Amino acid sequence: MRKPILFALLAPIIICLGGAVLYNLPPIHDRLAWRVEAARAKVKYALAPPEQVVFVPQDAGGTIAPGQIATAVAATLSAMTPTPTPTPNEMTTPGIETTPLPSATPTLIPTPIPVSIRLTGVVHEYQKWNNCGPATLAMALTYWGWKGDQRDTAPVLKPNPRDKNVMPYEMKAYVDEHTGLRAIVRVAGNLDLLKQLIAAGFPVVVEKGFEVSGEGWMGHYEVLTGYEDDKQRFIAQDSYIMENLPVPYAELENFWQDFNYIYLVIYPPEREAEVMAMLGADADETANFQLAVERASNETAALQGREQYFAWYNRGSSLVNLGDFAGAAAAYDQAFRMYPDIPENERPWRILWYETGAYFAYFYAGRYNDVINLATTTLSRLSDEPVLEESYVWRARAKAALGDTQGAIEDLRKSLEMHAGFPPAVQELAALGATP
Repeated sequence: MRKPILFALLAPIIICLGGAVLYNLPPIHDRLAWRVEAARAKVKYALAPPEQVVFVPQDAGGTIAPGQIATAVAATLSAMTPTPTPTPNEMTTPGIETTPLPSATPTLIPTPIPVSIRLTGVVHEYQKWNNCGPATLAMALTYWGWKGDQRDTAPVLKPNPRDKNVMPYEMKAYVDEHTGLRAIVRVAGNLDLLKQLIAAGFPVVVEKGFEVSGEGWMGHYEVLTGYEDDKQRFIAQDSYIMENLPVPYAELENFWQDFNYIYLVIYPPEREAEVMAMLGADADETANFQLAVERASNETAALQGREQYFAWYNRGSSLVNLGDFAGAAAAYDQAFRMYPDIPENERPWRILWYETGAYFAYFYAGRYNDVINLATTTLSRLSDEPVLEESYVWRARAKAALGDTQGAIEDLRKSLEMHAGFPPAVQELAALGATP
């Protein structure tokens, strides 16, 4: 009788251990991990809805009235001398590359292009769990003959597979440092420019908003490889949905606004002058940010609801890159003031996963408590898995500025748990005389 009883006691343990071993086998884990994570997230979000967590700026200044926008923009464009922005390893605003590239004379009369075109040569692949950025970049690189896939890009872009996002500047750095190609990232793009680039043989990576049923708003990358004017749509290689995905012009423009109309172009070094000529004035980084400020400012007066929220956020991100931290902080204040008025099911509560410029603005405007509160609010929305290394670093910087050295060290070490070797965390710890 003892053996059946012993077996009955040990059987559940053996089954659990066996299941754990099978689950962690790569072929099985790749298929099931994202489903398990999605189920966990749904349970957590049902118990503590993240869209209900609201950040309220404490040091915010006065509201900028719509009639004052033009004056503010004119002052920014005419009187401000841009200050150097940090390199990607120093955590600049996401999506903006900071290496100056040759200016180009604007093309006054665009070269006529076909009414439709499809580029071939991109090897499509579906993303593995939480792997949109690495998969999309890998697809874009294959067009230029690069031999690899997301298994090659992911370990560099996301040392921690649970990392929530890959920034465009990280994708650019990968291209520049790990391939024989080059890449440029710019904002304030438009549909005509996208078509010009594609027609010239340059696929374009865009980051845009994305709605998933039951999950809400999030960010997403696509590689645009074609367009069809007669059907008013682009053709995208989408790692989540399908290859050759039709994307209506209006839909792309609407969701592209969520990310300041950002785009990344990969090209061989010998074709750099060709790319710069097509970019025209936007080849110059400062001019590009100035255009983005003006565009976002116009949209704050023309749009409503969530689109107006993104317009204010975009204005803030562009002003950060121009060195106007006080102006950027005021723009972010406007965005965060609007946030509670957005219907809960439409709130972009994941925004700090992708667009961390608000930390930059508040920190360099001397608003350290707002940095801490914003980071804490952002991390609280991911209480079971706060894998946002940037948020820990910014909170640490603010704590250090307020004299909380020990708290800063703890946050920096937490950041390194999320992203081993993360350069900003390593640098900040060294500055505080601490070790990882």
